[in-house]
Amino acid sequence: MATVRRAAPFVIYVVLFSALAFQPDLRQFVVVNLAIQLALFVVGACLPAYRTGFMSYVDVAWPWGLAALGVQILVFGDPGSPAVLATAGIYLLMGLRMGVWAMRFMVLTRLPVELPRYRYQRRRWERDGFRNEKLSLQVEIMVQCGANVSVLAIPAALAVADPSGPLGPVGSAAIVLWALSWGFETTADRQKARFVKLGRRGGGHLTCDVGLWRFSRHPNYFGQWMQWNCLIALSLPWLSDRWPEGHLASGLLTAFGLAWISWTMYHTLVHYTGAVPAEHFSLRKRPDYRTYQRTTNRFFPGPRRAGQPDLSHRAPRDRAVSETP
Repeated sequence: MATVRRAAPFVIYVVLFSALAFQPDLRQFVVVNLAIQLALFVVGACLPAYRTGFMSYVDVAWPWGLAALGVQILVFGDPGSPAVLATAGIYLLMGLRMGVWAMRFMVLTRLPVELPRYRYQRRRWERDGFRNEKLSLQVEIMVQCGANVSVLAIPAALAVADPSGPLGPVGSAAIVLWALSWGFETTADRQKARFVKLGRRGGGHLTCDVGLWRFSRHPNYFGQWMQWNCLIALSLPWLSDRWPEGHLASGLLTAFGLAWISWTMYHTLVHYTGAVPAEHFSLRKRPDYRTYQRTTNRFFPGPRRAGQPDLSHRAPRDRAVSETP
């Protein structure tokens, strides 16, 4: 069963890639993207992981793969289309935001230890009976490569095939909501960074529950998920316009792929490399984290639960956090 679960993403990736490649006006883009993503992941993640045993290098290859999708939209798409330019900009901003950080932290300063979320992966491999760690590293890296080749490339592929035209109300709303979601994630990251900086002076290891972190244990992940949903919404008019012209099966699979972006990013940010692994380590090192779990939603922002203590009055200078939950 574990082997089937491991193989399932690759089957879906192949089906979605084939659905895109079957459409003549998307074929060149998806084939070129396949070559680019393979090169990025082999050089940026597979080889470093093989040498060091660290899966964390996938955090270099994956965001730069998103940035590469943005560049390809500009190369293959219509530069006169506002929606195409917006889609390219979203890919570039999301990719460069994470990619620059990863290059600085993991390449220029040399990654000292495996990131916690990938240490947690080894617990899963052990549970599922996968004993060959070198093989597991490469398989997990290629799961993320496959996402950039297929499902996460669908909005980019649709943008490249855009026949141009005015930016409609759906696209305009999607761009505005994306900007708000970007600001939400950025604000959450800055609040956490400030908390960490002030908290280090206190010498403790307690939980950030100020600002947006009062309403969600992972507001930065929620903001990132919402950005992908906005990218999906921006793509919907293109999918609708080309539906009568395309093959029914390919159109249905493309629509499924757009919906699956939302699901796969939610699953990744909550269960795979996001909230669940981070909270495993937070519970071990922060004495107040279990209370924080009881009072605060894990992912979707909302009010604190009734009858539970509000910890936000505590000054951040009295607390410290060493890793993002």
